[in-house]
Amino acid sequence: MAGEAKRLILESVAKYHQEVAGEREFVPGITPVLPSGAVLTAEDRVALVEAALDMRIAAGHSSRTFERRFAKTLGLRKAHMTNSGSSANLLALSALTSPQLGDRRLRPGDEVITVAAGFPTTVNPIYQNGMTPVYVDVELGTYNASAERVAAAIGPKTKAIMLAHALGNPYEVEEIARLADEHGLFLIEDNCDAVGSLYRGKLTGTFGDLATTSFYPAHHITTGEGGCVLTDNLALARIVESMRDWGRDCWCEPGEDDTCHKRFFYRLGDLPERYDHKYTFSHVGYNLKATDIQAALGLTQLSRLEDFGAARRRNWQRLRDGLEGIPDYVLPRATADSDPSWFGFAITLSQDAAFDRYELLQFLGNRNIGTRLLFAGNLTRHPGYLDRDFRVVGDLTNSDVILERTFWVGVYPGLTTEMIDYVAASLREFAAGAR
Repeated sequence: MAGEAKRLILESVAKYHQEVAGEREFVPGITPVLPSGAVLTAEDRVALVEAALDMRIAAGHSSRTFERRFAKTLGLRKAHMTNSGSSANLLALSALTSPQLGDRRLRPGDEVITVAAGFPTTVNPIYQNGMTPVYVDVELGTYNASAERVAAAIGPKTKAIMLAHALGNPYEVEEIARLADEHGLFLIEDNCDAVGSLYRGKLTGTFGDLATTSFYPAHHITTGEGGCVLTDNLALARIVESMRDWGRDCWCEPGEDDTCHKRFFYRLGDLPERYDHKYTFSHVGYNLKATDIQAALGLTQLSRLEDFGAARRRNWQRLRDGLEGIPDYVLPRATADSDPSWFGFAITLSQDAAFDRYELLQFLGNRNIGTRLLFAGNLTRHPGYLDRDFRVVGDLTNSDVILERTFWVGVYPGLTTEMIDYVAASLREFAAGAR
């Protein structure tokens, strides 16, 4: 009886989805053209409801299945799902402070190379672990730091590099990974905006010691909230898992006991004999796990990752073709030897543009075209960071340009050709009218 009731419920959910999420006619100026968003199907809705019906409210079978499949998708050995991409970044850098890494462990006072022209949660873990960010500038057009700039920033206190692939556009990650190896540094790839992007034919997120992703609805696939830490290094994977799971030393899944058959026979730290390994803590950790409900959605989304990437590439190229030749706009470009799965389409106003960014964003907003700034632009100028220690190598001239003259519009798979063309036409119309 219960099985039949479940079947009927899920059939009704699929029918409900078709009724509420059917295609609607695009009406220019009325229909919102969002900068980002999730593309959700009946299969996604059914997966969420089925997980809820089964009361899979904590991390369990679906979470482990998703982790295995996502790791396999990127060709890596381990993936650990988290409750957000920001938590994934915190875990990735915090893992490098583990005493289990011996002399290589990161300590307070160490320096980590990064950029100010990005999202703050790439930088915040550096501060949260008592370290100092070393900022390098980025290139306009790619919005990434070059290997040359990173090399110039390496100093005696440098212990790691933590960079995000900007709006899905890979940085020179092979060269930067080589620099890290030559200097004995850790490399963390913040791959939150770039899942499916390629550099020299290899997926981003597979070059560094650790990689992070986000599954927030704006990103390439979604679990609602959620993120992931990935690595090929089993020792680092074990540390990440410990720190994500309260800092415990035990690797039993929640609800399981004595997987190792030595539960009361470890002697660690200054604990007494026959202390319960399940409650032995080898790291200062957190509970940053996701749930099976999130993972159920992730599994259905993951099956469409390749299609999502193809749509992002098509939309980006169509928009770029539609804006070619407008002198007021500095258009984005892919990093050499890369094939980005674009997160967004960045535009920087030229120095002699006949208008300012505010005027343009107001115009687009009035046409129901959503826009976003390129995240922090220059993080060092934000109120929460004015009294923080940091070091700058070179200058942050381009970061300041981004702060003052850059924004981006959407290319995510939910945008139709009509929408992309409407955005391009609106941008052209405004530039022409301002001259």
